[in-house]
Order: sequence, then C-alpha cells, then structure tokens
Amino acid sequence: MLNKVHHIAIICSNYELSKKFYTEILGLQIIQEVYREERQSFKLDLSLNGNYIIELFSFPNPPKRISRPEATGLRHLAFEVDNIETVVDHLAQYNIIAETIRIDEYTGKRFTFISDPDGLPIEFYER
Repeated sequence: MLNKVHHIAIICSNYELSKKFYTEILGLQIIQEVYREERQSFKLDLSLNGNYIIELFSFPNPPKRISRPEATGLRHLAFEVDNIETVVDHLAQYNIIAETIRIDEYTGKRFTFISDPDGLPIEFYER
C-alpha cells in the first residue's frame, strides 16, 4: 500500500533564515521555489542526495510550537549521517551547538540533536 515517505512539510517564521539553514548549513538542494501570492507564502521544495524530502513554507504570523519536543504531532526530524563529530564540527562553524552525543540504548548507535531556527528538533543519527 505505502511505498515511502514522500516529503515532510515545515512552516517557518523567518523564511530567509530557515532557507539559509536548510540549504547553506545542512546542505539540502533547492528543487523549486515559488511565491504563492494568494497565501502570501513561499514554498521551497528541497532534496537530499537527489531525493525530494522537505517542503519549507512561510505563512504570515504562524503560531509558535507549544513545547519542545514532547508536544502532540511531529516530535523531531532525523537525518542519517556517517560521522557525528563531522556534523557537530560543521554546525559549530555556524554557532549551532549540538547537545551532548548520546548512545541509543537499543541499537548502540550515536546521535545528537540541534534546533532549526524555529526550535524544531533536528536529530543526527550515525549509521
């Protein structure tokens, strides 16, 4: 019935800041960017390694996230990485500080979290 996750939609409060974060810092590639006049909204389609993955939206005055991260709804967005230290060092160049690296008690894999410009938790999980 289901084939794969098609995309994840994220609404941001500062479009230019979030666009820079997801493209210049995390390195996602822009597929298409449109401004939807009737909604006063940008829609930015982003890919990772050629796979469509995120729709980034801007809307006028979106409500804030209720709590972090244990609110009903999406808990966090996770990316698989080859090496946690490489990612943490890269992010530090942009003054983005990752949480302490932890070990998943079930898989033995290492992971850490940061927040995007709107506080959405982003996990990096070592393969």
